[in-house]
Amino acid sequence: ISSKTKMIFLANPNNPTGTIVETGELEWFLQRVPHDIVVLIDEAYFEYVDYDMYPDSLNYHKSNDNIITVRTFSKIYGLAGLRLGYGMASEEIISYMNRVREPFNVNILSQFAAESALEDTEHVQNSKILNRDGKIFLMDQLGRLGIEYIESYANFILIDLKKDPTEVYSSLLELGVIVRPVQGYGLKTHLRITIGLPKENERFINALKKVLGAGINAI
Repeated sequence: ISSKTKMIFLANPNNPTGTIVETGELEWFLQRVPHDIVVLIDEAYFEYVDYDMYPDSLNYHKSNDNIITVRTFSKIYGLAGLRLGYGMASEEIISYMNRVREPFNVNILSQFAAESALEDTEHVQNSKILNRDGKIFLMDQLGRLGIEYIESYANFILIDLKKDPTEVYSSLLELGVIVRPVQGYGLKTHLRITIGLPKENERFINALKKVLGAGINAI
């Protein structure tokens, strides 16, 4: 933080690592950030987290009017095609945002979809369970293959191949499996794997074994 700092972005859980800033860490940080610096906390993967020490940033708005919390309907709610999200902040910050936002940024159908999504708690819970089970399966299989990964609190897992991942990425793509290279984040040997449906997770593991020469009949 310097005299030039105007805003700090904090993704929690973070993308692409899947890691989180815990409650004590966030509180330590907020206590030390100058009050004239806006802190935007991106909680796109908020609903996936099931961990007691994960903070809900909304709990800190009353004591820190420099916080903006942003969330999305693109992840656990499954409405990525609508490009729909929302933000919460103090009246002062929102008033500044309203001065520069486009006048028709969210159409009425998207708003109805968002309201329905918020009411559908059963879908959210089922998606959370599906993601949890898929994560357990993938971590087990990756461990058996001796592939290092970062424990994730989101709906993806970051794996470390210990080498340039371009060849593995391209080979998986030829097998119809799309993963995400993350060299742009400075992670030169990693790939980000999205957790999918059980059949999709199995297909990825089988494709990865084939690419790595470990055989395809282990599952």
